[in-house]
Amino acid sequence: MAALTLHHSCLQASGHLSRRRFSSFPRNPVKNLIFRLNPAEFSSFPLSTRGASVAVRALSTVAVEDSPEKKMVKGIRVYEHGGPEVLKWEDVEVGEPKDGEIRVKNKAIGLNFIDVYFRKGVYKPASLPYTPGMEAVGEVVAVGPGLTGRKIGDLVAYAGNPMGAYAEEQILPADKVVPVPSSIDPIVAASIMLKGMTAQFLLRRCFKVERGHTILVHAAAGGVGSLLCQWANALGAIVIGTVSTNEKAAQAKEDGCHHVIMYKNEDFVSRVNEITLGKGVDVVYDSVGKDTFKGSLACLKKRGYMVSFGQSSGTPDPVALSDLSPKSLFLTRPSMMHYNETRDELLECAGEVFANVASGVIKARVNHKYPLSRVADAHADLENRITSGSVVLLP
Repeated sequence: MAALTLHHSCLQASGHLSRRRFSSFPRNPVKNLIFRLNPAEFSSFPLSTRGASVAVRALSTVAVEDSPEKKMVKGIRVYEHGGPEVLKWEDVEVGEPKDGEIRVKNKAIGLNFIDVYFRKGVYKPASLPYTPGMEAVGEVVAVGPGLTGRKIGDLVAYAGNPMGAYAEEQILPADKVVPVPSSIDPIVAASIMLKGMTAQFLLRRCFKVERGHTILVHAAAGGVGSLLCQWANALGAIVIGTVSTNEKAAQAKEDGCHHVIMYKNEDFVSRVNEITLGKGVDVVYDSVGKDTFKGSLACLKKRGYMVSFGQSSGTPDPVALSDLSPKSLFLTRPSMMHYNETRDELLECAGEVFANVASGVIKARVNHKYPLSRVADAHADLENRITSGSVVLLP
């Protein structure tokens, strides 16, 4: 809004601006008084300054801080937990980066099932309202004071905390972002950052898959499942995947699954038993949860690893410790954040993902793109298992 600066030394009230009305204006301890123009409050009146008459229209009685206006961008806000309809597209405020921070203009944003968990209240955000999103790629447009190692124009990616990726711009800690190689398209990077790093820690650190291992991957055509199948195949493992449709079965085979199970038509526990000749698998990667959890335990061989890293069908029922003892099973519920706590771990993990993308070991399947303003549609499609591969939101 426009503002008019009036100097004490120059201001003389005319008959139309009495001393009483002028004294009602807010006083400012500095030399300049700044008032907002507001045509609805005051009519024109003459004002004399050093003999010259000027017309000043509509001075309001609200003083304005002599500071830059706060930057507003478009983004998503969630005020209550619920269905996709709680995702509100509106103006959000983005400040200036402080020490150790950068401001990033997002080019592409990854959609992940963890976003659904937070929206529904399965996982709790720090407070309401909040801006969702835990994966994005963008250009650095501002850096905090004294920050080194990042500069304006850098293309960076991040995955994990802090939340807030569902916005045109966001403030991020500089030590949480990684540089994106120039050979990788921002949309590809956004589609693979969180999912790729999840696949990396699951396959290489949570349980280290090696040649000769037999693994079971649920939701094999999903964002993480697709990468697990490709990567595990390249490592020399025998990959069994479960899917829900013929189309997804074709994709899973293309992604390296040696055996694909249509879980809606056949019992996956019986099929795994047939495929492995009764031996079971070395590890199960289960992101489905309630519907598959007990069956997954039954698929494991002795000393097998049950890796539960998601719950798209709901929270699994409690497991008695005695359920693990007949085959000396291992059970873990890992978090990527715990495997990338240090800067070195983060850089190593992301570096291995990008290297495998560049070499062709893993391929990002960006099967769906939505405008960020239509993220509610994207959430609904993801929950209804309409999507396959990765989903990317475009600001």
